[in-house]
Amino acid sequence: MGKNMIKLAALLSALTVLFVLIGRAVGGTGGMVLAGMLAVALNFGAYWFSHRLVLAMARARELDPHELPWLHDMVSRLAQRAGLPMPKVYVIDSDTPNAFATGRSPSTGVVAVTTGITNMLTRDELAGVVAHELAHIKHRDTLLSAIVATFAGAITMIANIGQWALIFGGLSGDDEEGGGPLGGLLLLFVAPIAATMIQLGISRAREFQADAGGAHILGDPLPLASALEKLEWASQRVPMPASPATASLYIVNPLRGSSVLKLFSTHPPTAERVARLRALTGRGAGQPAIARGSSL
Repeated sequence: MGKNMIKLAALLSALTVLFVLIGRAVGGTGGMVLAGMLAVALNFGAYWFSHRLVLAMARARELDPHELPWLHDMVSRLAQRAGLPMPKVYVIDSDTPNAFATGRSPSTGVVAVTTGITNMLTRDELAGVVAHELAHIKHRDTLLSAIVATFAGAITMIANIGQWALIFGGLSGDDEEGGGPLGGLLLLFVAPIAATMIQLGISRAREFQADAGGAHILGDPLPLASALEKLEWASQRVPMPASPATASLYIVNPLRGSSVLKLFSTHPPTAERVARLRALTGRGAGQPAIARGSSL
């Protein structure tokens, strides 16, 4: 818990500085002051409401317990195995199979899945995916993810506004106080990349940890390994129209990109994740596997 709070403080500081620098590039000293005020408000809002903003950006809706009762039962049973309170279950109306978790704490945890993932995966594979998302909640890193997604979205939006302002009217940065229009132009294009790099820095290690944690919760790493292979295959063929700001939240990257863009992917290579999961079979996942004939 202490390490997460230190990471959170460092993350908010880095994103706030980046936010203020963009404000200066767009509006000079006045823009910097305004961006600073917005950053303070965003810090507060991101801590308390980022998970709601993420769900809104993903166009997720809360699932009625009567709509997919077997899915609620699956999440409930796995949450009990993980020692977590029952999270809310949300669904995203998309044919692309994917999933993510969010929430400020385990008591406000949310597991969101696409309609495509419920149709494509077997029940065992979907249980592996849900266990992975519950591991994110248990490790308390969903808050970090939601805050990064919120800030990344805001940074990208302001940078886009600044780029259009440059095209139609020029930047208003104060030459004597900074790098002038050229420096502002560079910052406006670099800032979204910097936000992505911050996401990358905290996302890759978390995915490996959640994979191992999910295997431990389920008691068997192989269903998750199989699910990841299917999800990677599907994401390359039917990319999801997700916001780049929220891409790091999903179990696999929902955005299809070139080999160059993959260097900046917030997710580790799926093949490496699968290899690590399969290596766990030789050591045991930590709990008895759930029977194939169960309601999962």
